[in-house]
Amino acid sequence: MVDKAVVLDNVKSLSKGNIGVPLLLLVILAMVTLPVPPFLLDVLFTFNIALSIVVLLVCVYSDRPLDFAIFPTIILIATLLRLSLNVASTRVVLLYGHEGGDAAGKVIEAFGEVVVGGNYVVGFVVFLILIIINFVVVTKGAGRISEVSARFTLDAMPGKQMAIDADLNAGLIGQEDARKRREDVTQEADFYGSMDGASKFVRGDAVAGILILVINLLGGLGIGMLQHDLDFETAMRFYSLLTIGDGLVAQIPSLLLSTAAAIMVTRQNVSHDMGKQVVSQMFASPKALVVAAGIMTVMGIIPGMPHVAFLSLALLSAGGAWWVIKKEKERVQVEEDKAKEEAELPEEPESEKRELDWDDVMPVDMIGLEVGYRLIPMVDKMQGGQLLSRIKGVRKKLSQDLGFLVPSVHIRDNLDLLPGAYRITLMGVVVGDSEVYPDRELAINPGQVFGKLQGVEVQDPAFGLDAIWIEQSQKEQAQSLGYTVVDASTVVATHLNQLLQLHAHELLGHEEVQQLLDMLTKTSPKLVEELVPGKLSFSVLLKVLQNLLMEQVPLKDFRTIAESLADAVNRTQDPLGLTAAVRVSLARLIVQNINGSEAELPVITLAPQLEQLLLNSVQQGQDNGLVLEPGMAERLQSSLSETATQQEMMGRPSVLLVAAPVRPLMSKFVRYGEHQIHVLSYQEVPENKKVTIVATVGGEVNG
Repeated sequence: MVDKAVVLDNVKSLSKGNIGVPLLLLVILAMVTLPVPPFLLDVLFTFNIALSIVVLLVCVYSDRPLDFAIFPTIILIATLLRLSLNVASTRVVLLYGHEGGDAAGKVIEAFGEVVVGGNYVVGFVVFLILIIINFVVVTKGAGRISEVSARFTLDAMPGKQMAIDADLNAGLIGQEDARKRREDVTQEADFYGSMDGASKFVRGDAVAGILILVINLLGGLGIGMLQHDLDFETAMRFYSLLTIGDGLVAQIPSLLLSTAAAIMVTRQNVSHDMGKQVVSQMFASPKALVVAAGIMTVMGIIPGMPHVAFLSLALLSAGGAWWVIKKEKERVQVEEDKAKEEAELPEEPESEKRELDWDDVMPVDMIGLEVGYRLIPMVDKMQGGQLLSRIKGVRKKLSQDLGFLVPSVHIRDNLDLLPGAYRITLMGVVVGDSEVYPDRELAINPGQVFGKLQGVEVQDPAFGLDAIWIEQSQKEQAQSLGYTVVDASTVVATHLNQLLQLHAHELLGHEEVQQLLDMLTKTSPKLVEELVPGKLSFSVLLKVLQNLLMEQVPLKDFRTIAESLADAVNRTQDPLGLTAAVRVSLARLIVQNINGSEAELPVITLAPQLEQLLLNSVQQGQDNGLVLEPGMAERLQSSLSETATQQEMMGRPSVLLVAAPVRPLMSKFVRYGEHQIHVLSYQEVPENKKVTIVATVGGEVNG
């Protein structure tokens, strides 16, 4: 059963003109197979000439080649139309040419009479000259330019795409501008590739014109003399007139289309009117006109030369030079008058002509990466650089893990750095730097290897592990010895990833929080309306989210975070208290990120005396830091570090389990230590997890 909607859509498409091209192709096919009367030939030949003129003018008035991107298809259709007309007119010439000059229509007769002019030899020579101009000069040149343009456009595509990606990563353009520029690059490559092929149609059409001329003339003479008993002179007069007229009617549109193609492929892909470009570039300087006028004058006064023609053109060139000089003087005078008026304003000193505005204040990059000059190829895709794609992958993965969009990384070269050095900045402040060797590989010692390597010994900038920069030929040997081998781009990207995770709370601002609220509004509008700004201020919400990120708690489950805050805000407005309430709601997520899906959770606990001491300090309002003297704090830190090392050697996470009131204090105490230690409160352990105490620390503090 036919769908009525589909039928209606097809009818609407046909009513909007979509039947035009198929109908034209059917007409072309009909002209090849069916006889065409002379009157209809006149109409079609006239239409063909008009079409060629319109196409030529469209090419001239297009601001840039891509504005007429359908031009290669137009060339194909016009060529097929012209060839089908040649077939139809050849049939008429050979069938009815013995009847006289108007046997194939008035258009062919008129063009034949004008060119032949009573002398068939001259007419034949003129027609051959037109074919040679079209075939040898215009068509061949346009075809060569199309071929070269297509080749260079395709070769330049990766560079253009890299420039677009670099501008996008640098924040100079937005996603929409980048998409449009990528489309322009693709369309430009497609256009010149199509023009390369279309130029072959035009060239083939010129060859066909020569062959059709010979066939018509020889075939007509044979038919006229053998079938219609015409003498040689009469047959030559009739068929030469018709053949030359027919060829000329076809060659003039062909020459116009060849010229249009040549104009199109020689245009620069910039949005400027062709006429304005010619005037502005050819006559911008009067020197050329002055010299030309002088040469024409000298040639005009030589005896025997046509004085009127040369001297008239010399006078015209001199007049053009005078007009250009006059316009230039007027422009300079206007600029001087304007500058003088500005200089005479008493209330605006020279040094304060323009008021300062916010454009003069350069904002700092939220995330910046500065590289030395030897590392520039690492960010250049044309030279095989992989750093841009690695950084894009880092941003995507971090945004998915943290639950908000990580800002773009602005990359720039810095000649003040060492050639192989780089540094990472947050809000304009350096948070990490190192040096890499782009032509080497970094072999990282994961803790147990089975041999030594020759190279530059360093420490991995991301995790501080022992590592060696080795030659690329040593890669397989290093892997066989147990080393983890990565390239320079991976080293920089990993270092960047580590620093962004560590400083994730600094990347979250008001705009990002607003985006989180907007996304939550789509699914839970009542929750957002009740929470902000009804119960909780925007700044407190931001502080709570930053606290979570500071302790590596992602914001992916933002709905649970918002519901927890909506419930806890009735009890407290303190950001630390609200953070603790949210952590309890996210307990399963927090523990899963620490220990995966393991049923058993190994933990470290504090000695009872130490935990009681910390609880007393919190209850007394001493919550700005630990109440331990420096020596005791150092012994506690050392004990925690030893225990964490043992846990790492067994492949287990280091989790410190404490009472809820002291959890923020201990979290701050261990945050910047040598080892990663997760601090949980008793309330943050899910019910389905079995807690196993692997160590107790802090007994020596009071000992």
